[in-house]
Amino acid sequence: MSPKPLDVHGSFDFTTDMNVLITGSSGQIGTNLALAMMARGDRVIGVDCRRNSWTDKIETVQADLVTCGVDRLPKPDGLNLVVHFAANAKVFDLVTDPQRAMDNISSLFTVLNYCRIHRLPIIFASSREVYGDIHRHITHETSADFVVAESPYSASKIAGEALIYSFAQCYELPFLVFRFSNVYGRYDCDIERMERVIPLFIDRIARDQPIVVFGREKVLDFTYVDDAVAGVLLGADALVSGRVMRETINLACGQGNSLVDVVNIIALALGKKPQVRYEPSRVGEVTRYVADITKARTLLSYEPRTPLSEGLVKAVEWTKSFRKL
Repeated sequence: MSPKPLDVHGSFDFTTDMNVLITGSSGQIGTNLALAMMARGDRVIGVDCRRNSWTDKIETVQADLVTCGVDRLPKPDGLNLVVHFAANAKVFDLVTDPQRAMDNISSLFTVLNYCRIHRLPIIFASSREVYGDIHRHITHETSADFVVAESPYSASKIAGEALIYSFAQCYELPFLVFRFSNVYGRYDCDIERMERVIPLFIDRIARDQPIVVFGREKVLDFTYVDDAVAGVLLGADALVSGRVMRETINLACGQGNSLVDVVNIIALALGKKPQVRYEPSRVGEVTRYVADITKARTLLSYEPRTPLSEGLVKAVEWTKSFRKL
């Protein structure tokens, strides 16, 4: 299937003609970002440990950032920016296999050394998991508690942010940290490799198969991928131009929805009656998070445009076309 260019421009004022290195370029956000940057005229080089199963349009160096050295990464000639998305991202998988959390830290360390040596600014993909399971419902960027980590995954993102801040302090490294929240949408149905909840629910409800919801009480901030990519593009332009740097920013929808909402919207879009069993939330999983996106709005003029009711319909339609549901 030939991917369509991502339409995230709208009225945003974007820079063009940058040379960007994206790690994790075969993942969901990495693929969408790379295609969006290429569509606006940027040159993108991807780095990933696996081939891109969605498109062959992204020039990609296949390398394992956990074990390779900086000399294995592309030559920095003409590069303006590094965007580090590469990570093991399934929270409960990292509970069962915590080595994958350590791998997240090791891969970031490799990329940070590359940026330090070649004096390149970096965007780091962090997560709302750094806030932990916040029963007090504080989600402002200054409120993350770095003393308590709810899971190995959240610990890997906390450690990653700490490394970023230390490199900025010691080596004057320009950076932006984006804390993403439950990004979903296009190029997010690789369930044979990793069972992410929304593509898994779409697939199973479409096939009249039962699903399990871990945490009926969960309220989370689901972010459609076009909104996430638009925020990264705004941040990339601001960072490269020097307008905004050394900031940690929530990139999310700013609205809370339950997993029950997710199931009902998907079922309605598919015209199906879901077979649902509810179980308690699993160890390490956050049960409530709604992002404060004031900082993204103020610094980057970021404005999410896709509520869950609209984004899930788009996700269902794309998944139906890709998986022939």
